[in-house]
Amino acid sequence: MNIKRNWFGVACCFLLFTGVCVCLRFNVRGAFIAAGRPELGLLFFTLPGAAASFLSRGGEVIRPLVGAMLAAPICLVVMRLLFIPSRTIVQEMAWLLSGIFWCALGALFFMFVRRALENRRLRLKAPSE
Repeated sequence: MNIKRNWFGVACCFLLFTGVCVCLRFNVRGAFIAAGRPELGLLFFTLPGAAASFLSRGGEVIRPLVGAMLAAPICLVVMRLLFIPSRTIVQEMAWLLSGIFWCALGALFFMFVRRALENRRLRLKAPSE
């Protein structure tokens, strides 16, 4: 059971990271370019990290990071084969590495919020002196 739950977090991050990557390249990317801020789309990569951290045991950061690192080469191949390349392969790799960073940051943010809520709950539960 415990092993399955850990791999479920990796698989969740893998699928969500791939989905965000394809969505940003397919239809959302144009909206950010039209606004003059194409790098804002990278913030969507925090969602797979937070979701996978939620599904991993204890809100770990490593499982979402592994899932994102496994998904990055797949995303690179999919983007190069299915979409017309608008950037060089080095730029695509840098963009994907930025996505991995934001995914890990989403997992860290979820872990921070979880710990802060636990701390608050424990303080409210403890008898005041």
